[in-house]
Amino acid sequence: MTATRTRGGAPRAGTSGTSGAAALAAARDLALLDDAEFGVRLLRATGLHPGRTDARLRSWARSAAAYGAGLPARPGTARIVESDAGLAHGLLARYTTRPPTVELFTDVVARAERLVDDLGWREWFPPGSVREAALAHEAVHEQLHHGPGRAALRRALGHRQLSLGGRALYGHVAGAEEIAAHAHAQAVCGLGRSPLLLTAALDTVLTATAGTPAGAPEPGSATAQSSPPASPLRRKK
Repeated sequence: MTATRTRGGAPRAGTSGTSGAAALAAARDLALLDDAEFGVRLLRATGLHPGRTDARLRSWARSAAAYGAGLPARPGTARIVESDAGLAHGLLARYTTRPPTVELFTDVVARAERLVDDLGWREWFPPGSVREAALAHEAVHEQLHHGPGRAALRRALGHRQLSLGGRALYGHVAGAEEIAAHAHAQAVCGLGRSPLLLTAALDTVLTATAGTPAGAPEPGSATAQSSPPASPLRRKK
């Protein structure tokens, strides 16, 4: 949920009710998928795992989620700045390191909360949980950026690239940190489903209402691995 370029924008005026109803139906149907599937899609969308089977990606997704869910709850130390420009940029929040700052986009938080009501998902995402989950998510990225957690995540994924003298070198898995952050947010906020589900649903609705075609994944930024296709709940740096 942090910064780089994004596609899309604010919903256009005059969107037909039929189009909106179809988008809501498509978003609601996403709940039929399990949370691990959204992890697989996120990893696949980075474009950096060519030739990897769905089984391999699912294994990484599950391992990353388990790692994130097991992290202790630690409030972030970055300052929080709120603004209402999220829909224009396709972001819910972003974390920057100099100085450590979390920018929270209140317009997308509000839109996500309305979507939860529209979809009847309040049992999974209680009132106020979108903001709470976004901050918990960013706290993980802050923690992994400044501590040994990133190396620990690589070991948890088990993507061994080299073994020498009984020691193993574990490779980077693009997108795994994002999955871990979502799983952590779900665990510490007591959510019934992963925020990845809400991310996908919100992306579906905003893409339809903005008239923006679904597209290829965007590259990540200099401080984070590549991310899935643009979504107001995605994290970018």
